[in-house]
Amino acid sequence: MPFFGGWCRNQWLVGSLAINIHHLVINKQNNMRFFRLLLFVLSPLSGPIVHAFAQPKVEQAMLKQGLVDVQKVDPTILVDLKYSTTDNFVGKDVYGDLTRAYMQPMAAEKLANASKYLQIHHPNLRLLVYDAARPRSAQWNLWNALPDLPEHERQKYVADPRKGSIHNYGCAVDLTIATKDLDPLDMGTKYDFFGELAYPSREDKLLKSGKLTQQQINNRQILRTAMRQAGFSSIEFEWWHFNALSREKAKMTFRVVD
Repeated sequence: MPFFGGWCRNQWLVGSLAINIHHLVINKQNNMRFFRLLLFVLSPLSGPIVHAFAQPKVEQAMLKQGLVDVQKVDPTILVDLKYSTTDNFVGKDVYGDLTRAYMQPMAAEKLANASKYLQIHHPNLRLLVYDAARPRSAQWNLWNALPDLPEHERQKYVADPRKGSIHNYGCAVDLTIATKDLDPLDMGTKYDFFGELAYPSREDKLLKSGKLTQQQINNRQILRTAMRQAGFSSIEFEWWHFNALSREKAKMTFRVVD
């Protein structure tokens, strides 16, 4: 009775998933993984209707534009998209269904090279991605979340959406370093901290004044070394931000992610 046996197995799996759903509220990425698993279990019974919901439209659009999931390129890279949670400077979920980190293939390969370099020199550490390709609509949300800052000051932290961020072309990444147990290293500030404590250009001054410790700067150096040897460039105001291409080259090569 193969059909009945298969049906029973599906019923058992669905029942088990339903019973344990309350254990999967740790974060939205876990929830998305749960629902994808549920859809996989249900797919023999429900057909193409279920598959229509298996992948968010924003991810389908990125894949259609040729972007790739960085964890498909290197599964050891960790991902926690901060703008897909409320743990960000806006205090709101900006990304909605987007929970995976996508980049242009050349940028994802560079990130994988940085990951390999890191693990060769620090086997117990991993890259932890906080942001990657960013839809232009989300760029406007971030820009408009800082109305009290004049535009010239605002551009230190959020690119003007009229000009486009390198994130909008899938060629920039925000990240840190974490242990295998998912504990981020101490970098002296949280991600998206607005102020000179986050400025790589002020680290010597901040060390002398006691506002940053040598260990915090060493941790940043580990990140910068791995990223730079893979071909990324850093910026003046954010220790977490790295570009695979300049804005000009990104604009010439790729189109904006919508």
